[in-house]
Amino acid sequence: MLQKGISMKTRYILAICCLPSFATAGLASDGDDARRFTAERVFDLEYADDPQISPDGSTIVYARKSMDRFADQLVSDLWTIDTRSGSHRPLVSGQGSSSSVRWSPDGDRLIYLTSTNGKPDLRLRYQDSGESFSLAQLEQGPSAPVWSPDGKSIAFSMLVPDERTAFAKPPKSPEGADWAKPVRVIDDLVFRFDGAGYLPKGKTQIFTLSAEGGTPRQVTHGENGFDTPQWLGNNALLVTGNEGENADLDPIESEIYRVDLTSQTVSALTQRDGPDFAPLVAPNGSRIAYRGYDDKLKSYQQTDVYVMAPDGTGVQNLTANFDRSIDSIAWRADSRALVGQTEVDGMLTLVSIDLAGNVRNLIGDIGGTSLGRPYAAGSFSVASKAGGSTPVIAYTKGSSNRPAEVALTRGSGNGRQLTRLNEDALGHLDLARIEEIKVSSTHDGREIEAWVALPPDFRPDGSFPMILEIHGGPNTMYGPYFAAEIQRYAAQGYVTVYANPRGSTGYGETFAQLIDLDYPGRDHDDLMSVVDALLAKNYVSKDRLFITGGSGGGVLTAWAVGKTDRFAAAATVKPVINWTSMALAGDIARFVSRHWFRAQPWEQPEEYWRRSPLSIVNNVKTPTMVMVGEADWRTPAWEAEQFYTALKVQNVDTVLVRVPGASHLIARRPSQLIAKVDNIMGWFEKHDPVKKPESQTQPERQ
Repeated sequence: MLQKGISMKTRYILAICCLPSFATAGLASDGDDARRFTAERVFDLEYADDPQISPDGSTIVYARKSMDRFADQLVSDLWTIDTRSGSHRPLVSGQGSSSSVRWSPDGDRLIYLTSTNGKPDLRLRYQDSGESFSLAQLEQGPSAPVWSPDGKSIAFSMLVPDERTAFAKPPKSPEGADWAKPVRVIDDLVFRFDGAGYLPKGKTQIFTLSAEGGTPRQVTHGENGFDTPQWLGNNALLVTGNEGENADLDPIESEIYRVDLTSQTVSALTQRDGPDFAPLVAPNGSRIAYRGYDDKLKSYQQTDVYVMAPDGTGVQNLTANFDRSIDSIAWRADSRALVGQTEVDGMLTLVSIDLAGNVRNLIGDIGGTSLGRPYAAGSFSVASKAGGSTPVIAYTKGSSNRPAEVALTRGSGNGRQLTRLNEDALGHLDLARIEEIKVSSTHDGREIEAWVALPPDFRPDGSFPMILEIHGGPNTMYGPYFAAEIQRYAAQGYVTVYANPRGSTGYGETFAQLIDLDYPGRDHDDLMSVVDALLAKNYVSKDRLFITGGSGGGVLTAWAVGKTDRFAAAATVKPVINWTSMALAGDIARFVSRHWFRAQPWEQPEEYWRRSPLSIVNNVKTPTMVMVGEADWRTPAWEAEQFYTALKVQNVDTVLVRVPGASHLIARRPSQLIAKVDNIMGWFEKHDPVKKPESQTQPERQ
């Protein structure tokens, strides 16, 4: 503990709320602001998400997401589009955030989630009159609402609170007294989660509700809870859960269960070691599609699409011969095939999956819903009563110079874009040009795909500063998508390169599993090969190389500065520094030990240490900023603090940036995105040899 009178040295620990010292002055001239993507333009961005097409394909309702400059929040309104005329107008707006809109089977009504007077609200809207009413205002937040086939009922999941464990009853405090908060007794393995904080005591259960409103009826009471309901006819539900003993010790295990609504009996339809989830009944009721895989305790395992009869028999793996993971599915209207979303070589793609297991590409420009960094993220829906063998699909269209727009396609080929949400904000700006490169890894010659974001005034003269930006996961994928952070770097004159090193998804299961029990490892060699390629192209200066990454990218950033001193400065964001503390105190602790190490820290302490960036921190000479959210429970703040302290003790130039209130989604609020990027650039500019006074310039890097 600190003794009274000892300075906290707060000048070395930067809180986002008072960060003028590293706010970048910019590498481009201030006169260019009218055409640059400046910090305040982040608040002008909008994007489309969760487009839901009506059963007959005539109308799309989607979530239009924008930035509330005063509340400093992302808000979501519901807008509607006529697919024939293109007419585009608001449906639900000015009510905070509305989401999870779903069409009734006949397309005459909508349900959606919002909040009223600060309480969760499940609402129904009549399309002919435009009138809406609250089906149920609930103390707990409902999720995943779905219509019954006859349109008379709605099912959803919701937390059912339990009483907290207690070993003592505190005395009653006097009226008006200001006593300390009561103690919190914890007996769950997972007791807090990133973005939610400390979890309420209880389990998620399934409820049904009349489409005319009334009192919700709880229909499951499982000890471990259930979620994601789907109707199987009008008197049964399909739900996902894990009824096994010690379910919390196996965090990915799940089965699909049938719930009879008359008897409320629950019976398992699947049973294996591994997750089965997201059941979806064919429009004609003949089959149930779902996703899952056999758990082989690998760090990454691809998800396949299965079908089975309504009684759980006749299981068939439709994508056994398709070497990509399927992230979401929807039935075609004729029940003879499904549409699936998958990642293919840096692009988010929609594919057709027929009942014989044949997979073919439909469209490849889905994406655009990851606003900050260029992750492949998007959503789609399929008209349930239109198109037949030619599916009518609404989806989010992604591109390198715009966030997600709504598009429509019939069957395959290029979709028709229906919105232009950002032309007023971005149409007049000079944005980064995205260039694809492919590099051979110096480790084994394996091809690595990467993208280079070139600033508007770029010229290949070897003078530009470079930022290597590394994705998290580590089993995720970047692609050529609009990203506000990358555009901010470009606006300030940086060439930014981002890659999909081994371990990334979208290139097959073997590629993703190359880092199994070896992360961080040879993925570092892949990334350094990408940097070498840019130097060879004479795009950037070898003395002006910088590196940053978040989460899994933060791990690789911290690892890189322990392996090389080629970078002028680094910024590691929300990293894991010590795998032992991560495996015992993060919110995915059990997954880390079970799948990433397949042993507990006390069983293989040397292996946990070998793969921890802290084990090579003694090698670090690179000036390194360490940044973390103060409410991050995925890679908690003590991970970043360990690295900061170790660097400080060794007299390495370092600062710790703590983001108040931020979870692992450290840039979720617009001002946090701005603060993150501008402080990283400010740190890099401080250590840029071109910007330094001569007395601070370091010898030329080799």
